[in-house]
Amino acid sequence: MGGAVSAGEDNDELVDNLVAARIIRSQEVEKIFRAVDRGHYYTDDFKEDAYRDTAWKDGLLHLSAPCIYSEVMEYLDLKPGLSFLNLGSGTGYLSTMVGLVLGKTGINHGVELHQSVVDYAYKKLEEFKTKLSNLTQFEFCEPTFISGNFLKIDPSTIRQYDRVYCGTACTEKDEPYLRQFIKINGLLVMPIDDQLAVINRVSDTEFKKRYVYAVSFAAITRPKPDDVLIKLPMIDPVKLTELCRNKVKGLINLSSCRENEEWQKSPERRILTYYNLIDET
Repeated sequence: MGGAVSAGEDNDELVDNLVAARIIRSQEVEKIFRAVDRGHYYTDDFKEDAYRDTAWKDGLLHLSAPCIYSEVMEYLDLKPGLSFLNLGSGTGYLSTMVGLVLGKTGINHGVELHQSVVDYAYKKLEEFKTKLSNLTQFEFCEPTFISGNFLKIDPSTIRQYDRVYCGTACTEKDEPYLRQFIKINGLLVMPIDDQLAVINRVSDTEFKKRYVYAVSFAAITRPKPDDVLIKLPMIDPVKLTELCRNKVKGLINLSSCRENEEWQKSPERRILTYYNLIDET
């Protein structure tokens, strides 16, 4: 699936094309896509294809087409401090982009079938973190990845998240299992029978579903009888020192730019408002 936009020479040109085609529609998502270079997640033999709007596969490594990730990021409607579960987290590309939105107080978990792909994701994550000092406009919620089949999660560790994404083709029979991971008022974005579905949990028992985009994903891997149960990562509370550091940093940034006209329209201002660092009234 892909080909919605023409190929770019580099990551910025790819993003330009996605914006021009109205696949990336919000400034926040555009900003994230520019900060995380898609080519960073490609193996060396395929670097020249990194900025095409097509899916990529090299052995067990896989990336969906940029137009798919763009739509997913838009429909996840992410905000700082939310919790996120990525089922089929792969190279960690999407989880890294999500982490730049969630910030230090978010939760960012991924489940990937193959341990070798988890190892690759952690390698790419460490490389990305060396560049974070240049991304001063972001606070990063570092993802945690585990290996195993997400259809075999230990029931005692199942918990609910604000946002859930499934990156493999499912059927309607899989939907009830995946819905259990969503909090009330949370969202699940998943492919069902060649359509990208957005599912909102309205209450304990009520869900609203809409289909938003035609897609083609690899089929879900069904567990074998002898597959072991896996445990979702623990959720550690944010340290008080980290919360204080974030608040001080926000106030410093606020004092230096709140009088600027562009600041009044910026995503950063909305983020600080979310954390009650500035008063909208």
